Amino acid sequence: MVRVLYLNPLIPQLTPSSEPTDEDNRILSIQSHVAYGYVGGKAAVFPLQCIGYDVDVVNSVNFSNHTGYGRTSGTRTSGEELASIFKMMDEVGLLSPHRLLTGYIPNAAALEVIKELAQKLKSRNPHLIYLMDPVLGDSGQLYVSPDVIPIYKEMLSFATIITPNWFEVETLTGVPLISLDALRDTLSILHKHVEHVIISSVPLQPWLSRVLPETMQPPASADNQQVYLLCISSSRTIGTSSHSTVHARLVPLITGYFSGVGDLFSALTLGHFNPSFTPSDSKPHSATQTPLSFAAAAALHKTYSILEFTNASALRLPPEDRTTTDDERDEAEPVRKLKRMRGRELRLVQGQHILREEWREGQGKDLQFWDGFWDTS
Repeated sequence: MVRVLYLNPLIPQLTPSSEPTDEDNRILSIQSHVAYGYVGGKAAVFPLQCIGYDVDVVNSVNFSNHTGYGRTSGTRTSGEELASIFKMMDEVGLLSPHRLLTGYIPNAAALEVIKELAQKLKSRNPHLIYLMDPVLGDSGQLYVSPDVIPIYKEMLSFATIITPNWFEVETLTGVPLISLDALRDTLSILHKHVEHVIISSVPLQPWLSRVLPETMQPPASADNQQVYLLCISSSRTIGTSSHSTVHARLVPLITGYFSGVGDLFSALTLGHFNPSFTPSDSKPHSATQTPLSFAAAAALHKTYSILEFTNASALRLPPEDRTTTDDERDEAEPVRKLKRMRGRELRLVQGQHILREEWREGQGKDLQFWDGFWDTS
């Protein structure tokens, strides 16, 4: 049997004479858990382990399955329970992660405890890399209690990276994304508090298509009916007057309801983020790459590849297991929706070769530098 050892270039490797550095590759993940399927921690922990991280897991909820099935059961972890877990971890010396990842937190009481934890960890270790995914909702609808919104705004200053979708950006900033000026305004507001911002999915609406550089536009041969999403990364040093460095990449939308995609993307972004990243001079446009654009490119490529892999697997299922969404028929025949959701669960285990792929810049999937993004003339 041939053994293959995968070494993550972002994690310091040990030599025989070096001291163990267990915490250098340790992530504390705090988000939802489901018994069946892949959302929240189930979509984040295994991918992070695949690229070489140890992950400590605290569940913000414990559900049977994700809400896409129409029915779910379980419990939400209270603020008191979270505080008790963190207190005991601290007392026994188990609360020293190198990186922190937070996702779905259902209510304000629980989020207040997370905020206090993030503040404590950051004060102990100013180099802590904290990716905060402010899971608020999507497509104009909140998933959480509205009283978490002001707490998330207070937490921005503790985060190294945030990964909101377009709706969450609008909710956090109060600025509707309807123009390039609005997009600039949202980034300016967020960068007052956090150095690295990713807007994970902005629909390619007419206003955005008009201002997007030609090199980022869909190919001329593209189907006019094809929907596209834009992933934007923006990095700026806090306390400076300079504008942020903006990168973006457009991807076609894969039709269908898939859960856990944002959780997977955020985890992979954190896993591939290397603050000491140095662009390769030999690669085209590499001089403009940032640690965030590099991580976002890796995360976007792997997440999209997992989606393609999952969709291809779903299309091979028997016809009765891959029905199209029809609210009226789904209500009359609940088993239709159950089978469809089950067939669209992310194929993380089957697609782990995608997750384990070593990512290098210049593979044709990099985010592109948005030259002139801040030009107002």
